[in-house]
Amino acid sequence: MKNRSLLGGLVLIGVLFTACGGKTIPDKAEAVQNFNKTKYLGKWFEIARLDFKFEKGLNNTTAEYSLREDGKIKVDNKGYNYNKKEWEQSIGKAKFVDAENVAMLKVSFFGPFYGGYNVIAIDDDYKYALIAGSSLKYLWILSRETSIPENIKKEYLKKAEEIGYNTADLIWVEHNK
Repeated sequence: MKNRSLLGGLVLIGVLFTACGGKTIPDKAEAVQNFNKTKYLGKWFEIARLDFKFEKGLNNTTAEYSLREDGKIKVDNKGYNYNKKEWEQSIGKAKFVDAENVAMLKVSFFGPFYGGYNVIAIDDDYKYALIAGSSLKYLWILSRETSIPENIKKEYLKKAEEIGYNTADLIWVEHNK
């Protein structure tokens, strides 16, 4: 597997736009309250995303979250690049903007530069999540499995549209590797 430091993967959210203390969530979006960090840890499959340069050409994309010794969250993103015919990986760290029970985080893959990562919808069992970046350019739908039920998909698309996202531009990720 090739280690690609520029692969921002699922959570590199406009690092250049939100470096060190910039805005971390779109205006109409709200981070989940009463968030349970421990239940969120583990592997997630990317179901859909607004495409951007760090994920161009990738499918079979996943993110795995685990606790680091310093209390931050380790972010391990992987995806298969069909053009290069190889796996790519990027490892970063995430930390909460404020309280750990509010799902508003900042993620870094490049030293001191952080981008917004906001869980704006999640089911009670922590199986499906809707993630907003720092602006309307970044959106993900995640699942613990390689697919998502139609009713959850519709609910998340509606919520994203209400915030101002253009969901017609979503890339629907294949999981076939």
